[in-house]
Amino acid sequence: MPRDEKDGYNRFLLLVAGLGGLLYGVDVGIIGGALPYLEATSGLNAGQLSIVVAAVLLGSVISTLFAGALADWIGRKPLMILSGLLFVFSIPIIALSHGYGSLVLGRLLQGMSGGLIGVVVPLYLAECLSATNRGKGTAIFQWLLTLGIFAAALVGMLLSVRVEEVAKLGDPTRLFAFKDTAWRSIFWVSLPPGILFVIGSLMVSESPRWLFLRRKRDAAYTALLRSRTNPQADAELAEMEQLAAAEKAKTSTGAQVKESLLRRKYIIPFVLACVILACNQATGINSIIGFNTTILIQSGLSDLQAHWGYVLFTMVNFLMTIGGVLLVDRKGRKFLLSVGSAGIIVSLLCTGLLFRRTEKLRVDSRDAVQSMVDAGQKVTLLYDEKVADALLAASGDAGKAIRNRPTSLVVIYSYGDFRAATKVARSSDKSAKPIEITRASCVPANPVVAFFSNPFSNLDASRRAPLRIDNALITPVASTHNGWLVAISLFVFMAFFAIGPGVCVWLALSELMPTRIRSNGMSIALLINQAVSTTIAAIFLPTVGKHGYAAMFFGFAACTVVYFVTAVVFLPETKGKTLEEIEAHFEGAATETL
Repeated sequence: MPRDEKDGYNRFLLLVAGLGGLLYGVDVGIIGGALPYLEATSGLNAGQLSIVVAAVLLGSVISTLFAGALADWIGRKPLMILSGLLFVFSIPIIALSHGYGSLVLGRLLQGMSGGLIGVVVPLYLAECLSATNRGKGTAIFQWLLTLGIFAAALVGMLLSVRVEEVAKLGDPTRLFAFKDTAWRSIFWVSLPPGILFVIGSLMVSESPRWLFLRRKRDAAYTALLRSRTNPQADAELAEMEQLAAAEKAKTSTGAQVKESLLRRKYIIPFVLACVILACNQATGINSIIGFNTTILIQSGLSDLQAHWGYVLFTMVNFLMTIGGVLLVDRKGRKFLLSVGSAGIIVSLLCTGLLFRRTEKLRVDSRDAVQSMVDAGQKVTLLYDEKVADALLAASGDAGKAIRNRPTSLVVIYSYGDFRAATKVARSSDKSAKPIEITRASCVPANPVVAFFSNPFSNLDASRRAPLRIDNALITPVASTHNGWLVAISLFVFMAFFAIGPGVCVWLALSELMPTRIRSNGMSIALLINQAVSTTIAAIFLPTVGKHGYAAMFFGFAACTVVYFVTAVVFLPETKGKTLEEIEAHFEGAATETL
């Protein structure tokens, strides 16, 4: 194959990798623009909406657990095709959904696609690209991942403009119908990149390393020749044969069997990688992206302003990732992770303090709402200015302090062992629908769902239990000025995350793990990463409903302190070091400090 054709094939590999990153980014970011309209039209409660958001992360956890084994069993290329098909199939399931179950199923498939892509595409690139192109491939994957998040936000913003125009017509029925169409359209727009990724994956060759491990030497050599010159392909094939011979020699002498996995060179980097991956999600990054529009609306911005804020938020992520890619080989992983985590702590504390200014004025009108419970153990409440004044008047002096100003209401309630939270309602929202508190919105429909909601619950007793209003929290709506201050603090958060953890975490994961445990170690660390992210997403809305956004952001900041200490004190610098040198570092003398 002529040289220009090989260069063209290498560029095509980078394009396919970029499409994989794009889909991964869409998986993370698409719900941010769709969530406000899904919340307004679906009839789901806060707990169910949290599960819809978290389902993509749960799916990612499931697929990440098996991605390494699947890649070894069926090959890298078929797994890339499978991941793309899962994404393509998930879109119509979600966009045509008219119920909670199909929404969760579609989001689970979308998450499974993202989990497979996050493992197999970087693995495929590492095995297929030459050493001179490997760094570029990883960078493009990460860069287009942020582009996917930005593109999802941009689509959401454009639809938000149309929603604003329809709202001005003053027809609630038409506005409801358009909001329903809006969130479905956001998902439909993400379908073409998934189809292109599947087509691209069909056109690339299989990984030469995987083919060689399957004793398909000639096929491996042919795959190498698609992206390398004959001398380069000969040299790499010789290296594969030498490594295979060395491993066979070790196995025959018993050296590989006798070496314990509990040795220092395996334990320390494995623990470090797991801590870094867990802390990376404990910054709240995925939930802040997924709930960004909702956060900005609650901070004081209008729906349209919140969507513009989300677009700017994702643009900061996209642009600062370029800076991180340029700096990572100059300043090093340790430096960027240290600076990035420090900036994240400061920005999260600022965001929490901004929310605290209004949330400290919140009033609990629990008794007043409890008195509204009817004989059927349910409540229907249209929260407008008149109802808000009545509830605040019943709350005494604390309620008087925030009367005659826009407020929001969230009700935390329970039937027996199960609790739920209503969607946030604003007194100034003229098109708002009544808050409906019913047993069906709280108590699971079957024992399986009940077990995962509360393993120690009594479902039968909860089906007969009276409605108990645990909290009815009324909070003054902050000013637009406060909303933009929150947006700016989140932009700063995103900038520090993108230039530090966003770029470095994948490099740290792959570089820290020794060769012998790299595939299984990466799977476990990524599983922990996704498990933390899923847990945070699932508890996000119920937590902020009861304790406020300030408490959530302060919690994220506390977790990031652990990240900062790990990066500064324990993480070695891996810039410019071979994988063998890094492995030797962890095998050093027992007195050596990291």
